[in-house]
Amino acid sequence: MNRPSPSSRSSPSSSRLIRFNKPYGVLSQFTPEGRWRGLKDFIDIPGVYVAGRLDADSEGLLLLTDDGRVQARIADPRFKMEKVYWVQVEGVPGEDALAALRNGVMLNDGPTRPARARLLDPPPEVWERTPPIRERKSIPTAWIELAIREGRNRQVRRMTAAVGLPTLRLIRVAIGPHTLEGLAPGTWCE
Repeated sequence: MNRPSPSSRSSPSSSRLIRFNKPYGVLSQFTPEGRWRGLKDFIDIPGVYVAGRLDADSEGLLLLTDDGRVQARIADPRFKMEKVYWVQVEGVPGEDALAALRNGVMLNDGPTRPARARLLDPPPEVWERTPPIRERKSIPTAWIELAIREGRNRQVRRMTAAVGLPTLRLIRVAIGPHTLEGLAPGTWCE
């Protein structure tokens, strides 16, 4: 899965688009920093660059490309490409919290745009995280699907916190038409 076959590679005249399932603890850059690993531990393709960010403590879909126009279309909030996240939160969201997320919440840098938000019940089947999340026996957890068209720093975590639901785990499952489908953590395909 980590190496596409020669027949699946793009021709030299077309742009390359790589889907990568970024594990927890990996930066959205090739160079490692401090305790965080870099993409070079997983992807050895010259000339591709990350289109958008995903924090080291978040997991899931990261797109890389060798085309600056494609990179801008994916990463630039002006294009409003939807990003979908599965968010494990501490607590169980009521309809008021979900409605607040749908309508947009006030953050310290201003209100968010309206989002799509729904409770995932049953919870999604996801891989084990290393290290595992912290869980308190006295407080239940739940999963929310949250779709946004912005890209502020740590926005999803700040949105769930604003409605009283701290994020425990964050997995990006889609960027526009691109999904995590068929990708195990740490693997990529073109």
